[in-house]
Amino acid sequence: MNLDTAIGKHAEWKVKLRSAIARQETLDAESIAKDNCCELGKWLHSEAKEKYAAMHSYSPCVETHAAFHLEAGKVAAMINARKYSEAEAMLGSGSAYSKASTAVASAIMRLTKEVKR
Repeated sequence: MNLDTAIGKHAEWKVKLRSAIARQETLDAESIAKDNCCELGKWLHSEAKEKYAAMHSYSPCVETHAAFHLEAGKVAAMINARKYSEAEAMLGSGSAYSKASTAVASAIMRLTKEVKR
């Protein structure tokens, strides 16, 4: 698992969500809200759990990753409800989504550092 790539892929969610707003697309909000459907989530709940569960940075990474997906799922649900301006606001600076996005990137970086030691 390339954790640097995982940070980028999670940052891309904002672009995907904004694109869905612009195109008025329907998303799979239920899957987006789950933390074990993306590549990082699958890794965190399997191989990483076996290898790194005892590390201090592992649990916070799992928790922030789950929180991020919950927020992304809420935005997707708002898009599906055709409440596009509300969904856009949910992606804004200082929003729960924005905070969760920053938190998961930081948690992934901390886990990366600890794994490399």
